[in-house]
Amino acid sequence: MSLRDRDLISIQEARHAVERAHEAQKKFALFSQQQVDAVVEACATAATDAADSLARLAVEETGYGNVPDKITKNRLASVDVPRAIRSMRTVGVIREDREKGILEIAAPVGVVAAVIPSTNPTSTTIYKTLISLKAQNAVVLSPHPTAMRCICESASVLRHAALKMGAPEDLITCLEHPTMQGTQELMKNRLTGVILATGGTGLVRAAYSSGRPAYGVGPGNVPALIERTANVKKAVADIFAGKTFDYGTICSSEQAIVVEDAVREQALEECTRQGAYFLSPDEIVRLGSLVFLGGAHVPNTQVVGRPATTIAEMAGIKVPPSTRVLIARLDGIGRDMPLSAEKLSPILAFYSAPNLAASIEICVKLLHHGGAGHTASIHSQSEAAVKQYGLAVPAFRIAVNTSSVHGSIGYSTNLFPAMTLGCGSPGGNITSDNIGPQHLMNIKRVAWESRPIEHRTIPADQRLVAMPVPAVARAASAAASAAPGAAFPVSSPKVEGSAAPSFASSPKSGDPASSSSKVEGSAGAPSFASSPKGGDSVSPPAAAEARFKTTLSPALAAAAAVAPAPDRSTIARIVEQVFTSRGIPRRGGTPVGAARVTPSVPVLTSGAPSFASSAKGGEMSSSSGARSVSSAKSAEKKEGASAPEARLAPHPLPPPVEVAEFLSENDVRMALTRDRKLYIGPKTILTPSARDLGREHDIFILTDIVPAPKKRRSE
Repeated sequence: MSLRDRDLISIQEARHAVERAHEAQKKFALFSQQQVDAVVEACATAATDAADSLARLAVEETGYGNVPDKITKNRLASVDVPRAIRSMRTVGVIREDREKGILEIAAPVGVVAAVIPSTNPTSTTIYKTLISLKAQNAVVLSPHPTAMRCICESASVLRHAALKMGAPEDLITCLEHPTMQGTQELMKNRLTGVILATGGTGLVRAAYSSGRPAYGVGPGNVPALIERTANVKKAVADIFAGKTFDYGTICSSEQAIVVEDAVREQALEECTRQGAYFLSPDEIVRLGSLVFLGGAHVPNTQVVGRPATTIAEMAGIKVPPSTRVLIARLDGIGRDMPLSAEKLSPILAFYSAPNLAASIEICVKLLHHGGAGHTASIHSQSEAAVKQYGLAVPAFRIAVNTSSVHGSIGYSTNLFPAMTLGCGSPGGNITSDNIGPQHLMNIKRVAWESRPIEHRTIPADQRLVAMPVPAVARAASAAASAAPGAAFPVSSPKVEGSAAPSFASSPKSGDPASSSSKVEGSAGAPSFASSPKGGDSVSPPAAAEARFKTTLSPALAAAAAVAPAPDRSTIARIVEQVFTSRGIPRRGGTPVGAARVTPSVPVLTSGAPSFASSAKGGEMSSSSGARSVSSAKSAEKKEGASAPEARLAPHPLPPPVEVAEFLSENDVRMALTRDRKLYIGPKTILTPSARDLGREHDIFILTDIVPAPKKRRSE
């Protein structure tokens, strides 16, 4: 099926161009630095030779600017840019810092999507192609529809020169059916490495919203300040040279003159002498309506890049044939003053202020009105005034005592020569630099160890300490107070008929207190007093306790100092409660069947083994085994008769943990379909496929429980 719609043809062309450029770049990435430089030099030489013809073609096709100035711009791109990047390393190892132990390696971004404007078509094509090739990238050019022929011709000159040096086919490609849809496809394509967008605000926003890395440029509304110490004659000459350069098509050209009152009259006189025409109030209104049709935000394309005399004639204003610049003396800045914005033509606004501070304030307002982050200029012999201006204005290129156009693009200054000027965050751009090859490549950094790391293990008692000492102490004290069965004051100070042992030694034998014992304490501290008749204390000896505390970290030691030390019975009770609440089986494999212990009334049922030491034999006393749930309930009934006030209604126990003896892949898949976890122990047997599938879906819960052997049905 053949495509007939222009937008569909453009989209398809953009896709094929990126794909071909991607393949070509992979071959170009194998070139050495010498080979890459040879390709760049060949392209630059060819562009220089064709600078005149390309300039004429651009003026004929677009109607913007003039041939001599476009030749100058072409040579800036084909001569000055290659000179600036000639010694730049962009292939392989580009820097090595042996002192710091860092090695930097260049990595190209791949395919550069270069959007070319109609105001500077041929020079921008040459510039973007050369910096892309220098960084070892391929480039796909998307021309403005009104400048397609001259841009494609520039690309053809560069492509043929690259092919002669052995560059791959499709390393330089130009779209021949440009549309906004095709440009958007080019910018959004997954194979596009980075976007170089030069154009209107809408295009730049589209580049940044494409989802691909982008360098865009914002609008310029350049103020030119003439300070009281300036050489006024030269200042006016520089401003006019910049404003009339290619008839103001470069966005860093001056848009307004701001002078101090001390040199105001001299500046006005000099402007008239050098070919300025000052508009009357009525002419200002008429010209403003022409430049910004219907209150538009961007200048009329029929005005952009035209000479002053032509624009005056379009507005019905009679001016001398020698007029170079039209000047509007304004009192304000904003939408109600259309000529205070960027005009891209030889039209200037004119302001005056009583001093330097007031002049700078006007310049700042002009930049915020439509040129934030772009360019500004100042003419002054005072270094202090220049610094004050530089600190105050929101611009990232500040030209001093020169034309702002020629200074910003690196023609009359030592700035990097460029046709794409970043405006930083104030202008909505990703960078404030003049864009070069360094922005079109990634850099790998190989770093050697410069400071040895410490190989150590955190002591066990310090691994979980994350609170300051007072907080640890309070937490430990609170935990001890809330522990079930602790000998702290509870709602009822006297617990009778309870199976819970007392912390105090028995008056006779040191056995745990009987049901008639009283649990008493002060401030939550258990009683560790010795028996009145010589019974030994339940607490460890003082020497052993001191040795134990020396092993603690300072934080835990501080917490232990304020927290009571539980005895063996307390630990057994807490463990029993945890086992009961979670349904964890004993070593025998039978799940806990004892009733849930109520925190406010500590109870140790007969269905659970006693872990407290006997006073006589010191051996662990237990029942004949882990009792079943039914036997535990019968024991509760018997005990309930003697101590009815100590029983609360038992809560239902959670289902016991089932630890599998053997798991196959089918078992794991069944668990996945039912959204269940599988408990495994140290002796659980897993098939390799079950292990891999379970780990992949994180379905296993590892326990230290030995799976109980399954009973036969006959048993």
